Amino acid sequence: MDLQLSGKTALVTGSTAGIGFAIAAALAREGAHVTVNGRTQARVDEAVGRLQTSGGHTVSGFAADLGTADGIAALTQAHPAFDILVNNLGIFEPKPFADITDADWQKFFEVNVLSGIRLSRFYLPGMTAKKWGRIVFISSESAVNIPTEMVHYGWTKTSQLAVSRGLAQTAAGTGVTVNSVLPGPTRSEGVGTFVGQMARDKGISPEQMETEFFEHARPSSLLKRFETVEEIADVVAFVCSPLASAITGAAWRADGGVVSSLV
Repeated sequence: MDLQLSGKTALVTGSTAGIGFAIAAALAREGAHVTVNGRTQARVDEAVGRLQTSGGHTVSGFAADLGTADGIAALTQAHPAFDILVNNLGIFEPKPFADITDADWQKFFEVNVLSGIRLSRFYLPGMTAKKWGRIVFISSESAVNIPTEMVHYGWTKTSQLAVSRGLAQTAAGTGVTVNSVLPGPTRSEGVGTFVGQMARDKGISPEQMETEFFEHARPSSLLKRFETVEEIADVVAFVCSPLASAITGAAWRADGGVVSSLV
């Protein structure tokens, strides 16, 4: 299917690995000029090289910590406009609620929520002036099923849903759509490391750990496995496309059936 993204410019934050990298690859395959972002130049250069080698795509990179105001300022000065903004940057860390410090809450908000707010605030006016644009927040099923092992993470994912809906209402009638995508448990770089460590701690194989995870931690999953980053990226690429022009203000669930509610 042609997603009609040729010639569009896209920024995918936090895209040197995992879901972000897969989204960048999917958009590039569809003809978009993609800007990859990470905190270090080495990681950005490596990601850009992989994307260019895999298909000769038009890809560039920008190294900056977008969890900070200074990082946002550097990026927006260098790149004053994009057609598509995918707010994928995010961090997670299992931690008991009583051990989550004020600094933890503040850091998670800065990285997971405020980065997307700052970027959307900057790029939305240019999109509305052109009467076309796409803003997508990569949220999580944890926005609905708050994980007791990392309440601060779930809180930021719920916050993204609120910001996304509010921005969609702000952009009503402009040709700009704003949506959220809610992945379920996905085998990203960070999750792979996390599951591997849990398996080592228990003295079992990663495959056994995956089975145990879906039996006990996410029993409502209908897939009963970790999703691939490519499965999430395909959903995001469609939401970013002109073919999804009727979809805005929505929370798209790509959660493998973990969320059991009908709406």
